Amino acid sequence: MDPDRLLRRLSEADAEYELDLRGLDQAHAEESVRRMLERTRFTEPRSVRIQLQPPPEGGGETLFQPIGRLLLQARRQGVLNGLSPLSPEIGVGYWIETAGKKENDTG
Repeated sequence: MDPDRLLRRLSEADAEYELDLRGLDQAHAEESVRRMLERTRFTEPRSVRIQLQPPPEGGGETLFQPIGRLLLQARRQGVLNGLSPLSPEIGVGYWIETAGKKENDTG
């Protein structure tokens, strides 16, 4: 693994991992988030920075709202413990904390 990528992963927005959705269309981005959320059900809780493409110059559609709705639904279902938008100086996207599977969970 590239050491610079690991350092970036650990430093950006104090997240343990990063899911980069820049350049993806809505269907692929949503499916990437769903898969990531499904996989985290079987891991320890972790923090993830979700990076989105910034809005095009002059305005236009972005993935911020559709991905935000998907994450909010996951929060309501107990899949996420934390959800917040990234600060503008960090980028466009979200910081999440997955609920995951605690060490003592047996189910």
